[in-house]
Amino acid sequence: MGDSIDVGVMTQVLREMGEKAVVASRALAVLPSEAKNRCLRRMAEAIEVAVPAIKAANEEDLKAAKAAGLSAAMIDRLTLTDRRIAEMAEGLRVVASQADPVGRVLSGTTRPNGLFIEKVSVPLGVIGIIYESRPNVTVDAAGICLKAGNAVILRGGSEAFHSNMALARLLDEAAVDCGLPDGTVQLVPWTDHAAVPILLKMDKYLDLIIPRGGERLIRLVCAEATMPVLKHYKGVCHLYVDAECDVEKAVAIVENAKCQRPSACNALETLLIDRRIAEKFIPPFLATMKARGVELRGDAEFRKFDPSAVPATEEDWFAEYLDLILAVKMVGSVEEAVAHINHYGSRHSDGIISSIPADIDYFFANVDSATLYCNASTRFTDGGEFGMGAEIGISTDKLHARGPMGADELTSYKYLVRGDGQIRS
Repeated sequence: MGDSIDVGVMTQVLREMGEKAVVASRALAVLPSEAKNRCLRRMAEAIEVAVPAIKAANEEDLKAAKAAGLSAAMIDRLTLTDRRIAEMAEGLRVVASQADPVGRVLSGTTRPNGLFIEKVSVPLGVIGIIYESRPNVTVDAAGICLKAGNAVILRGGSEAFHSNMALARLLDEAAVDCGLPDGTVQLVPWTDHAAVPILLKMDKYLDLIIPRGGERLIRLVCAEATMPVLKHYKGVCHLYVDAECDVEKAVAIVENAKCQRPSACNALETLLIDRRIAEKFIPPFLATMKARGVELRGDAEFRKFDPSAVPATEEDWFAEYLDLILAVKMVGSVEEAVAHINHYGSRHSDGIISSIPADIDYFFANVDSATLYCNASTRFTDGGEFGMGAEIGISTDKLHARGPMGADELTSYKYLVRGDGQIRS
């Protein structure tokens, strides 16, 4: 549909989409596991068959993005390669192979009066997802929501409009072919930004909204939404190189965390180096970073080792670069590293590289982040890497989900109470 449309018409269409989603969600809530899994596998097949069409649609978006001067990080997120398309299909199959998160008995107890109370997992209902750039979110979100028995309304970014439309059409056709309810997967069919504030006020239809994108988008959603929001504002991820560690492994971990895909939210942004290992660690670290073209921004102590490093400002410790830029600070202990992370971090993914068990235990106990690592790259904070197949997003909230969110995190629960004539005195 066109880029501009009357707001009144847009509001009416979105409400109709909401009503369809609510009806679909009630049917999905009681849909047998095999019916959901069959549809997920059918969706995967549809994507694999349509690779040329998907890439053609994506190429339209890429041409427009380059003409508009989008950053390299944004273009990377937007690009659909053969590998990324294959990963989308495989992600759906992994989700299909997993246990159904709906209908699990979470607890059961018999009260002294004979009442038997069960706590059972149920779908959330209708989930809205607003996202930028990454068209794979269209597939991941639809698949995970379906697995958890939820209907979903998707609103992708204008820069990925053609890619999202192509993918959503494939998913919708596969759902209909499998006999799923109309309204299971819907995509807002406009690029006009006027759709977003309307969607954020549709708490009559949407049980949850999940924003995926830049900090500006996420803060807008949090400020305007009238339904619960699951989000992370940004990924200011840290690694602390402790006083004792395997230096060769440490350099490799830092290189992977920073360079493997710097545009990802779980990429390394700040490195903390214990000054007691500086003489051993910093020379091979600098050689690797310079070979990879990484710009270093350091405190005064680090710049004694690397005079070419840019002086770090206070803003650098809060920065999510999403680029080949790394802030570096020298510290004197694990306690100092933890204090820095808890002050400047975003509670996303942080790690310690160490061979000191007491320091590792202290780090794990005291850093307040969704995912913590010991001797591993932060780049593993991902639904696929965590065995979820795909993910709906990464949450830095504490209610009701935290870290990578799969189908399990898109359920709630209800209590089933069975009696035999009990009345309350």
